[in-house]
Amino acid sequence: MAQPETLRTFIAIPLSPLVVTKLGNVQRALRRTCPEQAVSWVKPENIHLTLFFLGDIVPERRAPVEAALSVVARHVHPFTFSVQGMGAFPNLNRPRVIWVGIEEPTGQLALLHRAVNEAMANVGFQPEDRRFSPHLTLARIRQRASREEAQAMGEAVRRAEVGHLGDVTVEELVFFRSVLKSSGAEYTPLARFAIENEK
Repeated sequence: MAQPETLRTFIAIPLSPLVVTKLGNVQRALRRTCPEQAVSWVKPENIHLTLFFLGDIVPERRAPVEAALSVVARHVHPFTFSVQGMGAFPNLNRPRVIWVGIEEPTGQLALLHRAVNEAMANVGFQPEDRRFSPHLTLARIRQRASREEAQAMGEAVRRAEVGHLGDVTVEELVFFRSVLKSSGAEYTPLARFAIENEK
């Protein structure tokens, strides 16, 4: 029997065009000092703030996800976060993921993340149990990279000075589909949910 078609999906906050441009500039500066063969770069236009990764779902699960996100969007207020600083997971000595940081001191971003997690749990998805560490992924170190190449990447990040790149006002949630291609991931919005609940 044929396997049902699935959609690889996630929920994210899109970035402003200005911040996307500045993140691309940061990537270009890093690329000049990093071993290119060791790094897989995220296309600047694909950089976003992920709130929940659903993975592969059958199309029938779209409707409950979208209904739940619609409710979340109606119960939060627009807010702003800052994009600044750079680091790596798990650390700069053994980097696997290179990221730019996010600052949102009021706690509204954490509350939104929790609300999305709870909404997805209510429609049958396993909630994430790891601590929320908001970040924007710039690059991933390839599995075949040597320890020396990874360390060189970590050192390049350590030397880079990435200050404040801009602010992003959170005005919508986007339910994305991800299609993995040889040229990289391609993201398509399946649905958008405006955050219009003013204080």
